[in-house]
Amino acid sequence: MNEKKIVGEKAVEFIKDGMVVGLGTGTTVYYSIIKLGKLVKEGLNIQGIPTSVQTEELAKQLGIPLVSCNEVEQIDVAIDGADEVNSDLDLIKGGGGALLREKIIAKAANKFIVVATPSKMVGNLGSFQLPVEVAPFGVELTEKHIRKYGINPILRQIEGNPYKTDNGNYIFDCSFPDSLNVKELEEKLNLIPGVVENGLFINMTDIVVSLDDEKNIVLIER
Repeated sequence: MNEKKIVGEKAVEFIKDGMVVGLGTGTTVYYSIIKLGKLVKEGLNIQGIPTSVQTEELAKQLGIPLVSCNEVEQIDVAIDGADEVNSDLDLIKGGGGALLREKIIAKAANKFIVVATPSKMVGNLGSFQLPVEVAPFGVELTEKHIRKYGINPILRQIEGNPYKTDNGNYIFDCSFPDSLNVKELEEKLNLIPGVVENGLFINMTDIVVSLDDEKNIVLIER
């Protein structure tokens, strides 16, 4: 059983003709996009807004019509994955490096749907390191400010060089203790000069599509 394929395709049932759809990034929402591509070929009329260059390229290959944020008045539904989902449906996202664009689209959507296999469902956020996107300028100073909150940031690298997001920024992957309040942490991090955005998605999710212990599809609503 391909759990990612099951939950990814299930989320597409929320997409109706004429909708503007936020297209997330990652290995689970990949199956949502593949399914949407098939439906578009069968006549479904939608417009997609991709959250990464990777997703944009996939959508183009599948023939999904794309628009920019500036061309639409609203986003009806956004579908995306998550690195962790807690019982309040708060998330850690950004393992794939697209957290800024993902958060912009999720916040703008009338309905934000998260596709998550059971392994992503947790009691407390934090086992997965929290991505924090930062401006390259003054990155050492930004790191010092982040550490003041009891967080351990590690600069994400590829082949010995800093990883760069689609926006040209760097990412710190941060471990933090369970004692930290994630809502307060989200707010504090974004007040640091140099921090562009962080991967805590608090009070944003409307529905999580996942599987129960018997591998049946479950819809968890806020």
